[in-house]
Amino acid sequence: MCLAVPGKVVAIDEGADPLTGLIDFGGVRKQACLEYLPDVRVGEYVIVHVGFALQRLDEESARASLELFEQLGLLEEEFGDAWEQADRQRSGSEVQ
Repeated sequence: MCLAVPGKVVAIDEGADPLTGLIDFGGVRKQACLEYLPDVRVGEYVIVHVGFALQRLDEESARASLELFEQLGLLEEEFGDAWEQADRQRSGSEVQ
């Protein structure tokens, strides 16, 4: 599943082409393309979908969404270790 996940911009690589930044998704940090929001600043919150920051979001809404995603296990699903997840699914589907 691919989610549009809110995250906080913690760094911007002004020299990158395309423009990229480091986004913090509740403790998980990933690079994202910032070309659609070229005037975004460090400390602002953005919605990221498939590696692209698509729009700004206020901090309160971003934190509420991240909390809900975490409660539902969606952050682990989206950002967790893919090898570990596959192993758990394989182990759970074996006949005992």
